[in-house]
Amino acid sequence: MFDDIRPYRNDEVATVIKKLINEPALQSSIASIKLPSIHKTVPKLAQLIVKMYLKVRSRKVNSIDDIQQEVAKYLYHLIETSCTNFSYNGIDKIDPNKPSLFISNHRDIVLDVAFVNLALYQSGITTVEAAVGDNLLNQPWVSDLMRLNKSFIVKRSEKTKRAMLTASKNLSSYIHHTLSESKQNIWIAQREGRAKDGIDKTNSALISMLLLNKGKERNIAEYLEELNIIPVAISYEFDPCDRDKARELAAKEATGEYIKSENEDFDSITRGLVGKKGHVHIEFCDPILGDFEDSKAIAQAIDTKIIANYKLYDSNQKAYDVLNNTPVSTEENPLNNRLQQLTKEQRQWLLTMYANPVFAKESLKS
Repeated sequence: MFDDIRPYRNDEVATVIKKLINEPALQSSIASIKLPSIHKTVPKLAQLIVKMYLKVRSRKVNSIDDIQQEVAKYLYHLIETSCTNFSYNGIDKIDPNKPSLFISNHRDIVLDVAFVNLALYQSGITTVEAAVGDNLLNQPWVSDLMRLNKSFIVKRSEKTKRAMLTASKNLSSYIHHTLSESKQNIWIAQREGRAKDGIDKTNSALISMLLLNKGKERNIAEYLEELNIIPVAISYEFDPCDRDKARELAAKEATGEYIKSENEDFDSITRGLVGKKGHVHIEFCDPILGDFEDSKAIAQAIDTKIIANYKLYDSNQKAYDVLNNTPVSTEENPLNNRLQQLTKEQRQWLLTMYANPVFAKESLKS
């Protein structure tokens, strides 16, 4: 059931890991991060070292929980090397005995759900199954890797409207089944693609997809009780990919389009993982419960909670001040170094992406 989209099970771990260890593309990817000098000069040797390393580490990995513990170790290392602080709040709003559908804003391809998972893991709450779009799974080994780490597939590349509707119905059914029958927490981003401009807005089509499995005879309030949607506000003091996002937004504004390079998504994942992020904060909000008129009303309720609970940093406030022509000295602006070597248009976009959360909070007051 749901075999084409579900995460792998414990009885599939050994076979998938064996296949991954022997995957040259994965070996090369890890070598480029962990052994950059050797990989550049003697790539085959670097791949061999990675393969041997993976073989040794895999001897202790026999289940999905084992994989999650390995991921947690890597996350702790990442936080120590790329974050000045990691904090979270609102755990008391989560009933550990009732599965939750966490819907968060989306800033980083991998780390958004990773930080949510870490907060849950440290609090003794079951980690999530995470939604990942098939547009990011351009290689079979990437799909295998994600499904080993409790990810399920969101099909976005179906060719016809009928196929897309079928895929959406299947996904809606899978999410409800996983929450109600498997008693497993789920995470999904509030929209497809990262909020590169800093505007966190839930796509109502996502909510419509979730309601496809409801059935006409049931009311929205009853179904929301079963889904137990908990909005999550994820706040990064600094975005390691901010300059790339600014260049993309400026290019789209100037020409109407932006064409990704072949390895751009992978490069963004890598930069997001290792780049300096400053303080990262996770805020779990109150569940979305009650009667709503439609998907748009539910999406708006999620947005309100995420915006209200988003943690603002000096980086956000200073960008807001600059855009509002409030005098800010170079020494006072934490974004100063990030603005270097960008065009005027690109600098404007970088400031805008940091300032937009402030604008959003201001709009809630009006």
